[in-house]
Amino acid sequence: MVTDAPPPEGGTDTSPAQPTTESFVEVQQSAEFGELRRAHRSFAFPLTIAFIAWYLLYVLLSNYAGGFMGTRLFGNVNVALVLGLGQFLTTFLIAWFYSRHAAGKLDPKAELIKSRMESGMEADA
Repeated sequence: MVTDAPPPEGGTDTSPAQPTTESFVEVQQSAEFGELRRAHRSFAFPLTIAFIAWYLLYVLLSNYAGGFMGTRLFGNVNVALVLGLGQFLTTFLIAWFYSRHAAGKLDPKAELIKSRMESGMEADA
């Protein structure tokens, strides 16, 4: 919540500087922000495409290769069940990989940009 209240008695205002629209545009056009976007896209897009392809393969096999999907591997466990559980496993692995990627590569860059904007300093273009 943003208020126009004066700073506390005897103190200075410790809230972060409010960036202007121009500073947002400037940061968006900076090389540093472009690098952050590339780091995100180079990770997110290939994994998204791979997961969608993997999911569509599962759906297509389920619809058109019933004999193969019904092949028993052991006991009552068949290929369809293993591939279906593999979908869940893949989802969790991608989330884990992304959180590691974000913590190691994206978050430090984003925090640097954020702190620079909040301090009122201009980004080096």
